[in-house]
Amino acid sequence: MSLRRPRIHPLAVLLVALGLVLGSCGGGVDDTSGDGYIGGVKKITPVEPQDRVAMPELTGVDLDGNEISTADFEGKTLVINLWGSWCPPCREEAPVLREVSENLADDNVQFIGILTKDKPAAAKAFNTKAGITYPSIVDEDGRLQLAFAKSLPSQAIPTTWVIDKNGKVAARIIDDQLSVNTLTDIITWTRKSTP
Repeated sequence: MSLRRPRIHPLAVLLVALGLVLGSCGGGVDDTSGDGYIGGVKKITPVEPQDRVAMPELTGVDLDGNEISTADFEGKTLVINLWGSWCPPCREEAPVLREVSENLADDNVQFIGILTKDKPAAAKAFNTKAGITYPSIVDEDGRLQLAFAKSLPSQAIPTTWVIDKNGKVAARIIDDQLSVNTLTDIITWTRKSTP
């Protein structure tokens, strides 16, 4: 009797991995929503204070063409959201981001978007319609999206990072059904756990 394990072909592994990546980027079909997005993606990755690494400085231009840098918000807790107006889950989470950003506006918390794979005019129109007033940095070449590669890299669009007041990456959120309570709890945990 042979106890050999079956061999998995490398192409099968690649196809499964590719399917997971495409599914998390909204490439699937969901008959109930009609927007071409597969739900069910949820991953929250908190980082304990002693294990946090510094966030790279993000610089560029905002949707109006003005220079912007995360260094402008030194000492604040930052909530950085990778998004595009073309992205169904980004559009779905926009009201949550707007509400939490408004609720915490006076609490030394700054929201910043990273606009990826999109035109500033389309993003500006979307933000106006959604009531979003916090700035977004235009990421024309994908450089900003890759900036988190040494800490908690983006694995999907949208991805949200929470940066502590010391400029270190405290959490990454990939959640297609992000709620006000979940986001607020993660920001609160970040603030309380940061020395």
